[in-house]
Formats: sequence, C-alpha cells, structure tokens
Amino acid sequence: MPAQPLTDRRPAARRRPARSPETGRTVPPVLVRQVRNGITESEHRGSVVEVVGDPDRVVTLRSTVKPFGLVALIEAGGIDAFDLSPAELAIMASSHSGEDLHVRTIQAMYRRAGVSQTLLACGTEGMPLDELTAARLARDGERPSPIRHMCSGQHSALILLARLRDWPLETYWQESNPAHVAYRDAVARTYGVRPDTLRTAIDGCGVLTYAFPLREVARAYALLAEPEAAPSGDSRRSLAPALTIIRDAMIANPELVAGTRDRLDTSAMKALPGRVVSKAGMEALRAIAILPGQRVGGVAGPSGMALKIEDGDGRNRASWAATVEALRQAGVVDGQPLRMLARYHRPATLDPHGRVGAEAVVDFDLAPVGELFA
Repeated sequence: MPAQPLTDRRPAARRRPARSPETGRTVPPVLVRQVRNGITESEHRGSVVEVVGDPDRVVTLRSTVKPFGLVALIEAGGIDAFDLSPAELAIMASSHSGEDLHVRTIQAMYRRAGVSQTLLACGTEGMPLDELTAARLARDGERPSPIRHMCSGQHSALILLARLRDWPLETYWQESNPAHVAYRDAVARTYGVRPDTLRTAIDGCGVLTYAFPLREVARAYALLAEPEAAPSGDSRRSLAPALTIIRDAMIANPELVAGTRDRLDTSAMKALPGRVVSKAGMEALRAIAILPGQRVGGVAGPSGMALKIEDGDGRNRASWAATVEALRQAGVVDGQPLRMLARYHRPATLDPHGRVGAEAVVDFDLAPVGELFA
C-alpha cells in the first residue's frame, strides 16, 4: 500500500539527487544545516520517503520494527492470556526512556505472567535515555538494570510469547528460539516477503533487526496507519486486527512509546492526537504512520513516511528538524500543533548563559518521487 504521492506540490528549486562516482549510489540531498551566526558549520544529508531523496536506500529497521513484531504475541492470544492493557501493548512497541513510569508498566506485566525481569537480556549500556532519571540513579548510587533499557518492552514481548507457548525462556533472544522465529515471521508478513529471504543484522540490544529500502518502510507504516485499507487479496489484510489494536494503543499512550521529556515521537503524537504514530530507530531513522484525515489544502487517505539522516545524527537535531518540516510540507501539521513542536523544528544550541549560539535549519522541499527519479 504505497504512501500517498504529493502530486500537488511544486517546489521552487528542483535539485536532482546526484550519484557518487565511486559507488554509483544516489547521494541524498542536504536536509538540515547547522548554522551559527550565518555560518554553516555542518550539513546533514538524508532522505524523506515517499517524497524526497533516495527511496531505494536500504536501512536496518532497528526500533521501527517493534509494532510489527508485536503482532506475533497478539495473534497467539497474549492479550487475554496476560490481561494486557493498551499501555502495556504500547510499551512493547516502544523505545522508552527508562523512566519510572516505563519500569512500573513492564513490571506489572511480569507479575501477572509469573516471570522474572532477570530474564531480560537487552543489556544496560547507555541507559536510561532520560537524563533526569539517569542523574537520579547516579546520585543514589543505583546502577540501572536491563528493565530501563529502551528495548526492554520489545524483549518483554518475546519473553511473554515464550511463556505463553511454553518455549525456552532463557534463550528467548536467540534467533533459533521459537519466539524469535514467530516474531520474525510477523515482520516478514508485514513486508510481504518470505521469512527465509529477510536480510538480517544484530541490533544493539542483541536481537535480530531487518533491512529494507526506505520506500518499504514507508509502505509498512502506511499499513499501520490504516490496516483495513490493504487491497483485497493482499495477504497483509490478515494483519489488520492485530495492527489496529497496536496502532490504537500507541496513539492512546504516547508517553509510553517514547518518554515524558525531549522525545519527538511522544511530542508529535500529543500535538497531533489521533493523526500520527511516530516511531524512531537508532542511527537517525524515523517512520511515521499518517492516519487518514484533514490536511492543509484538503483531506487525504492513509500514508506512511520514512526519514533517514545519513550521518546518524548523534545529537538528534537533524532528525527532529527534518521530521517536523516534512510533516509541515506534507500538510499534516500547521498552526498550534506546529507551534507545539517549534523546539524540534529549529533546535537551538545554547551557550552557558542561555543564549542561542546555533540552530539547525531545514533546507529542502518535498517533491513527488516520480519527478525526482524519472
């Protein structure tokens, strides 16, 4: 189900993507510049699919895969077996900040399932993401446990699936474990491929991740936006009941999808309630499900958007700025919601006195893929 083309947009400047003479690969355009007093200090190249850049750029899904793998637990009967709430489903599709809210939500699932959180094999490096929580733990001399890892929700989905099916619990994270196989099969179904053809890699939390072109990431999130809209006869229609539950759980619990502070995914979903599901992955990948509804200039059907910053964007500034600008140009956000996202739209670097020293400034125009790659 392709994302909706923006055929009514005609940017003033048309910049065709160049190709690298060394590799022959498309060189994505500059999306964001870091500007200090009119001086460009750095440039962030990237792609926004379906609308600008390289739609065939292959990326590892990282955490954007989580809503789709969760289908395996739901279809196995996990909601009834463990009395799972929408908040608990949301956190199993999340990359949470490791705040106390997230820990309590996961611990409640474990108590009802009769399993120990010591099973978690996601590690603790660099966690929790939330700086205030990390500072409090350090102050109190407490080392973060794996439950504060941003992927502990995803790992919990695998653990609960193994518990439900009486599969080995200690090895749930290994690719040969039946729970891992079922999770992988759900991802393959979402992307319309056979499981044995999946291109895989090891994610930072130790489980498998999968690689697809950006256009396929956008297409998968278009499916998440409106699962019932898959064409008649499309095998992915069988995913609709589970994906609808997951989508609605994420929309209803944005703070569990990411966090309460400095998380664009949460802020975007709160600024646009019921309109988007936003999900980031590491190395500056973000996928957005845009639900059908009113846009600037009219009404549009369900759509998916995928954005990738080439340099990994360790400070988040390019990914933040490009995401909000892409949504603005696509007509999804304007007015008060856009003002609510202003600090992400033009992220500022402050000096020790609170003065703006530099800003991330967007520098692209959306255009139909067909016009750029004809």
